[in-house]
Amino acid sequence: MIEQKMQQRLSENWQAVQQKVHEAAINSGRAEDSVQIIGVSKYVDAETTLALVKAGCRQLGESRPQLMWQKTEELTFDQPVTWHMIGHLQRNKVRRLLRSKPMIHSVDSQRILAAIAEHASNQGLIVDVLLEVNVSADEAKTGFLPESLEAVLDSLPAAGVRVKGLMAMAGWGTSSDAARTHFDKTRELRDRLSQSSGQALPELSMGMSGDFPEAIRAGATMVRIGSILFEGLIDQG
Repeated sequence: MIEQKMQQRLSENWQAVQQKVHEAAINSGRAEDSVQIIGVSKYVDAETTLALVKAGCRQLGESRPQLMWQKTEELTFDQPVTWHMIGHLQRNKVRRLLRSKPMIHSVDSQRILAAIAEHASNQGLIVDVLLEVNVSADEAKTGFLPESLEAVLDSLPAAGVRVKGLMAMAGWGTSSDAARTHFDKTRELRDRLSQSSGQALPELSMGMSGDFPEAIRAGATMVRIGSILFEGLIDQG
């Protein structure tokens, strides 16, 4: 079991992150509840993930499919929890992953989009997905190039998936100004695609522990927060 002292620290961390996200939203002229916090639980075991939910986090993000399905099979929550797949996804992991009914942020190719649609249809599901865009054009990162997304939206699978928006990360080692530029470009891209495709695309998953204020100022509706939630609890090297 999680010790009471650790649970208290985790609750304090969660409240502090909530406050910072709310302040960033308000400072950007937005409602404080306009940004969802995805608690990235990839850093911790199932027991600590359960403690995070007890602290108040109801949206959990994992970067590895195996960890998500292990945790969903092992854990029972007192409150509804939504899972978010935020890491690279291989086609051979899709069928089992869908048992967790996650929102998938990291759709980075038409092949994985088609695989999700096929397995979702076979399971009688409609899966909400985000298209991952490589807005920084970093060769080491996955994601669609911005100029390819209009064609993707024009040829979506007929059933099984519902595209809700875009996901992006700032380039590695970028300054806060550069991160803000990348996030602004993602929002502008979303707006153009929404207009050209006629799809609402309401969600923008942008920003992590080190740059979420910049992402919120640029229009993020979801921020993926991990390391600062677990300060004082784990050794992250």
